[in-house]
Amino acid sequence: MTNFIAQKKKPSLWTTSSVFIGRSMLHSLRNIEALMMAIVLPIMLMLLFTYVFGGALDPSGQYVNYVVPGIILLCAGFGSSHTAVDVSTDMTNGIIDRFRVMPIRSINVITGHVVASLARNLLASGVVILIALLVGFRPTASVWEWFAAIGVIALFILAFTWLFASIGIVASTPAAASGYGFILLFLPYLSSAFVPTSTMPKWLQGVAENQPITPVIETIRGLLTGGDIGNYVWWAIGWCLFILFLAILWAAWSFNRKAGRR
Repeated sequence: MTNFIAQKKKPSLWTTSSVFIGRSMLHSLRNIEALMMAIVLPIMLMLLFTYVFGGALDPSGQYVNYVVPGIILLCAGFGSSHTAVDVSTDMTNGIIDRFRVMPIRSINVITGHVVASLARNLLASGVVILIALLVGFRPTASVWEWFAAIGVIALFILAFTWLFASIGIVASTPAAASGYGFILLFLPYLSSAFVPTSTMPKWLQGVAENQPITPVIETIRGLLTGGDIGNYVWWAIGWCLFILFLAILWAAWSFNRKAGRR
């Protein structure tokens, strides 16, 4: 009889997910510093590359149109990396133990962090694009190309947020999660974000052209500025889906393994 009553009172997956998403959204709103850093740092880099290095890299003054897609992904990466710290904080402060004794799936707390991060980073990316327009970014995209670009950006954010969430689960402390996540933030610098890969040394070109960030950047750049996206779009989608699939599996396995020992 007790088990029957407990089953009847068990909240639905939708209810549980909604509560955890709302919880993470409230945490995001309260952590203004993290949101500001996710916006301000990419903007500072965009201004630096546009006004300090842009003249040397492209004397025609069109460098801003080249660099903005890379800055957008850099913004998304910085914002997603904070998810690792949030998840690690929950994993180490004892709150997961409290969730586990409730009639809910405690792993939904990770889903809450991911969805909140997706919303936060899409907002931050929008702010970065607005600032880019003010400093001279002139996209030629149609409405449908804008929707396609936003879709690719959202898929990238989702994939890397789950990856950072997995790092947060396995990290021993929030500080360690921040350090591990920071390593991934170097990937945009080893891509076509700031300079064409053809300008790099031969040995580095192979790395830059065959890592996940480059096809995503080239797809966004082509959609927004009228360039040829070629096969980049399929590589971009494939990489993001591959990372997303592996990250979710890693997160689920690591969470059950780590939470089960508590």
